[in-house]
Amino acid sequence: MKLNCDMGESFGNWTMGMDEEVMPLIDMASIACGFHASDPLTMERTVQMALAEDVVIGAHPGYPDLIGFGRRDLTLHPQELKAGLVYQLAALDGICRVHGTRVQYVKPHGTLYNKMMRDEATMTVIMEAVRDFAPDCPLVVLATPESEEISAKGREYDIEIWFEAFSDRAYDDEGHLVNRAQPGAVHQDLETIGQQVQQIMNEQSVTTLSGKRIPIQADTICVHGDSQHALDSARHIRDIISSL
Repeated sequence: MKLNCDMGESFGNWTMGMDEEVMPLIDMASIACGFHASDPLTMERTVQMALAEDVVIGAHPGYPDLIGFGRRDLTLHPQELKAGLVYQLAALDGICRVHGTRVQYVKPHGTLYNKMMRDEATMTVIMEAVRDFAPDCPLVVLATPESEEISAKGREYDIEIWFEAFSDRAYDDEGHLVNRAQPGAVHQDLETIGQQVQQIMNEQSVTTLSGKRIPIQADTICVHGDSQHALDSARHIRDIISSL
């Protein structure tokens, strides 16, 4: 099981996350590409940190929403959305190439990520962007009971799919993430986070906010870098992964 974290989400003099401390604990760094967060210098520094720790680098593109941190739903024409995705992937990949590496996977951010899981048209545009710019990069999507349908769609576009589960987010009965505006959407204590990680790994399932148990199979587990408990969570999850 690989541990991934959203990284490089600072912007100018504004700092988000504890990237330097968390980086040695993870396997995959999903680096913001400048639309929902980050800037060229932050992107470069994060790439350098990932390389120093031998961490796999992924692109974390989002909606063009710096003010809302990519967590507001925007209505974009499919051509505009695709162009924006390619723009972001190219920006991060350019920095990676300067440092002798490449973007190795793509994981959409925030509302764009959640929307692709509920809206087939959005998923289609994202798959087209990955296929056209980075066909060798797997697309990271939410592990749900409908994962086989998503895998089939990925095969249509000749791209690999990696399925992701979340350590610190609550699930609804459809297997999607509970909206952050709802109470209990984000887990705040290490015990709850640890229990969810162990259930995902040992039982291939999660328990929803209502108490329903649903099956999922994940390739990677996410810890949010912008969480106030990101460092403690990453350490705790790394200990769990190492012990199993």
